[in-house]
Amino acid sequence: MTVRRLTDARINALKPGKSVRHVRDTALTGFGVRILPSGKKRYFIHTQREGKRIWKSIGDPDRMNLADARNVARAALAAIRKGQPAAASPDESLFEVVAEEVFRRYARHWKPSTLRVNRGYLRATILPGFRGRQIADITRTDVRGWFLSLHETPAAADRAAPVLSVIMAQAEVYGYRPGNSNPCKGLRRYRRKGRERFLSDAEIRRLGDALSRHEPDRPLLTAMVRLLLLTGCRSHEIRTLQWRDVRDGRLYLRDSKTGPRTVWLSSSSRDVLTRLPRTSRWIFPSPQSEGPVSETAVSRFWRHVRSDAGLKDVRLHDLRHTYASVAVIQGETVPAIGRLLGHDDAGTTLKYAHLAEATIRDAADVMGAVLEGAPP
Repeated sequence: MTVRRLTDARINALKPGKSVRHVRDTALTGFGVRILPSGKKRYFIHTQREGKRIWKSIGDPDRMNLADARNVARAALAAIRKGQPAAASPDESLFEVVAEEVFRRYARHWKPSTLRVNRGYLRATILPGFRGRQIADITRTDVRGWFLSLHETPAAADRAAPVLSVIMAQAEVYGYRPGNSNPCKGLRRYRRKGRERFLSDAEIRRLGDALSRHEPDRPLLTAMVRLLLLTGCRSHEIRTLQWRDVRDGRLYLRDSKTGPRTVWLSSSSRDVLTRLPRTSRWIFPSPQSEGPVSETAVSRFWRHVRSDAGLKDVRLHDLRHTYASVAVIQGETVPAIGRLLGHDDAGTTLKYAHLAEATIRDAADVMGAVLEGAPP
């Protein structure tokens, strides 16, 4: 960040770069100008109060000269020091503008894949409901009305709501909304049937038979599916495994959904790995590139296997649910299951507690044997 005494001439001469640039004013601490890659410029104030950073845009150099901007900035900074809210420029506090700022500044908290998905929900599900609104004016009633309007697409509503909540929470942090005013708090998600699909004893047998039939032609992908069911890992965690991640009977996941974690391997899962060739640093290498097998190839293989097994409604992620269900039946505690699955929230694990039913009791005894091709 550059620091210099700003003048109207210097501001006019500032050129955009590939990323956002900030130039602070030496004449007024906490005041400066931001230059966007598009060439647009914004006056801003940046300060702290009670340990929280406050960053506000206060005007456009195309519409406000430097002297007026300094006066607005000085008044805003004084208000913040007194604990009073500092008004933001109307065009800068529109929902879509603040949402874009949140995505730019908050992106480091999301994995790249999560960022892409969340941006998709912002574009398709959230913006149609709030574009053009002042973010400070959006109430809990507005959010509930938006959520209810999505009743025909409950899955999209449930996934978009947490994204909206992050936007609102960060809007408080950035000073666009009062503290503790998140209108998404207390929003109850839709209850949908079939969200936690798990395999019964008979279904596990059918899956084992189908995998055995596909193994001669696709041994690596077959092994990957076996590992998913035997470890409870997420698909991308197994798909991107490298041989260096396997040590001392454990998987050391470098970048799981909740951060690095260790997965203990059962004898059956160790046997699956032992039988695989080491032709690449990747355990499941792509035949077309230097990287791991593609997500598309895995999905295509799974569609063939589940169709062959008569399990057309089963997602690959449901193998993780099945693993958790078996752990429940075997008497594992919620904290232990949470550690096995890599959950960082006990509430996420508790949803499996209701799965302790007779239909999956036998699955705990036969799963490993069926997948290994041995008689139960």
